[in-house]
Amino acid sequence: MKLAIIDYGVGNFRNVQKAFQAVGADADITESVQAVRDAGAVVLPGVGAFGDAIDNLRQRGLDRPVLDALRAGKPLFGICVGLQLMFDESEEMGQHTGLGIFPGKIVRFPTTELPVPHMGWNQIHPAQPHPLLNHIDNGDFAYFAHSYYARPQNPAHVVATTDYGLNYASVVARDNVCAIQFHPEKSQQVGLQILKNFVELAEKAS
Repeated sequence: MKLAIIDYGVGNFRNVQKAFQAVGADADITESVQAVRDAGAVVLPGVGAFGDAIDNLRQRGLDRPVLDALRAGKPLFGICVGLQLMFDESEEMGQHTGLGIFPGKIVRFPTTELPVPHMGWNQIHPAQPHPLLNHIDNGDFAYFAHSYYARPQNPAHVVATTDYGLNYASVVARDNVCAIQFHPEKSQQVGLQILKNFVELAEKAS
């Protein structure tokens, strides 16, 4: 089962590829629309600003195979900004329209005594059972780096939460799609376990 990691020019995706390969996945980084369409599963990673990311994705025509994968029932996985792009819109540096896979909005953390961006290790708290979180315990730590967070409209899409001055959705899922706000490639064993779980999900679906 070939896994396509979409390269749309925002971030270095080599570490994500290496993490997937460490759990046995046949993972290629690609900016080819056809290669993404041909893959058995699709990964949408990303770092940086939402507006730049969604613009790059659309300019390269890579939004279309992502939405095609959704409609075809292929396993689809978002990481960090990749999760955020899956929502309807973001307020980061203006208003930007996302892919609309999850109803909801990307908003900035409020101004409190906590520094923004939210940077470093924090805990994951499962909100409901999901295969993506197999062998992940309540309170396990993952590595985060973001100033904006997802506010899903549908509580059923929230798989896990994280507390950073407020309780926000750090893992979301629906149908054949799941996404995480943290960086699995920086989250040591917890991150590798989640990638392994996604690969197993994808293999079962293929």
